[in-house]
Amino acid sequence: MKGIRITITLEDKVADELRRVAGPRGISAFVNEAVERRLQAARLQKMLDEMDEEFGPVPEQVQQEVDAVMWPDASSTAAR
Repeated sequence: MKGIRITITLEDKVADELRRVAGPRGISAFVNEAVERRLQAARLQKMLDEMDEEFGPVPEQVQQEVDAVMWPDASSTAAR
């Protein structure tokens, strides 16, 4: 992976757990993936906010119907 080097500061306990979970050579990939996911979430939230502004909030009845749907577990679909 080609990229740029960025220095960050983490709390000691967060850094220790990151090292254990990601391993010494996987820290950059682990952090990169986490940042990608957070950026995607921010883009999606921005889109939802814009849609709310343009069309108004989702009607309560529609929200209840969506909440009642049995959605697949994200962990079971992530490997596909």
